[in-house]
Amino acid sequence: MNVADLGLPVAVPSTALFTDQYELTMLQAALRSGTAERRSVFEVFTRRLPEGRRYGVVAGTGRVLDAVENFRFDATILGFLRERGILDEPTLEWLGDYRFTGDIWGYPEGEVYFPGSPVMRIEGTFAEAVVLETVILSILNHDSAVAAAASRMAVAAGDRPLMEMGARRTHELAAVAAARSAYVGGFHTTSDLAAGFRYNIPTVGTSAHAFTLLHDSERDAFTAQVDTLGSGTTLLVDTFDVAEAVRTAVEVAGPGLGAVRIDSGDLLLIAHRVRQQLDELGARQTKIVVTSDLDEYAIASLAAAPVDAYGVGTQLVTGSGHPTCSMVYKLVARADGDEPGAPLRPVAKKSMGAKSSVGGRKWAARRLDADGVAEAEVVGTGPVPAELADRQLLVPLVRAGEVVGREPLDAARDRHITARAGLPLSATQLSRGEAVLPTEYR
Repeated sequence: MNVADLGLPVAVPSTALFTDQYELTMLQAALRSGTAERRSVFEVFTRRLPEGRRYGVVAGTGRVLDAVENFRFDATILGFLRERGILDEPTLEWLGDYRFTGDIWGYPEGEVYFPGSPVMRIEGTFAEAVVLETVILSILNHDSAVAAAASRMAVAAGDRPLMEMGARRTHELAAVAAARSAYVGGFHTTSDLAAGFRYNIPTVGTSAHAFTLLHDSERDAFTAQVDTLGSGTTLLVDTFDVAEAVRTAVEVAGPGLGAVRIDSGDLLLIAHRVRQQLDELGARQTKIVVTSDLDEYAIASLAAAPVDAYGVGTQLVTGSGHPTCSMVYKLVARADGDEPGAPLRPVAKKSMGAKSSVGGRKWAARRLDADGVAEAEVVGTGPVPAELADRQLLVPLVRAGEVVGREPLDAARDRHITARAGLPLSATQLSRGEAVLPTEYR
């Protein structure tokens, strides 16, 4: 669910300038040459996963659908392009009427992907599809990177809840997208209210060290917070002396204190000491929340610690070292002529090295072994083999310019849990490795 589903007003700005200039200059040249209306097929894929990663996570699909719907060139945008002399008048006139009228297929949000997976396929005229390249890539590359990091952290955390709290570590708009992607990848809540407002993600937050330092004593700070938020609140206990703070917290809130948060120091050692102290004070149900620059490896190292929840910021919103997925947007087929109904011709870049691509409009399916576990990502052109017909991955997202694939965010979240569970067990290892599934081309 997003904010539109709640019936709340949301300003939706045009996404038309979330693009690179060369997309519009290509459009102008194609209009002049008479090739702009040729039917074309573009595909989004990555040639390789980030180093050491075993699977990718598709995220941002819903945001792509919003961006395509709002890709409009109003008078202000056209005036900017005209003033800069970027485009000629016929091209500006064409853009003034721009609406995407083609089809988009893609892996549903939350699904996993591998090198060569056609994560998204955009079909339409060259003119209407080429201008969407940058906005689609910027969304998918960012959101999928965050979701992949979130997924690894969710695996490391097991059944313990994860809180996204990285808004202050990235661009304010990227923070909202990151919180959304983290939720798809397995996080439970966010501290970012804009993300909660826009996407209906559960929000959390109590106090920082500044609140403790504001008061004349730690006891005064705890008392003010408990009086305001109730004994079920979470008290931050590492501003001064942890043991003394825990003792004071239980005295103020009673044994029904909701949780204590530890944000510094040797988290493994401190968590054990705090758990013992809480139990001795009768606060056996009080939970322990840890924060402090966590990543999937730090979370895994705390698996044996008496920790009940994790808060993650910097490493999450930066993709835990991989802030992009290196997805590309390539023309893979185009009409074999300018006339309507001309057959498609496969096209592909054939440069030296790792930047070559495979031409043709592709389908994708995931083959399972006898135990129902995924064993290969199969990508092909032409007819889909009968044995793979019910294992196809691409679903319709846009038909004739109308969005048909929008869904609640929880559907993507649930899908990811199912997709990840269907991979070989080695997919969830945090050690570096190759993609857990090979990609086979037919």
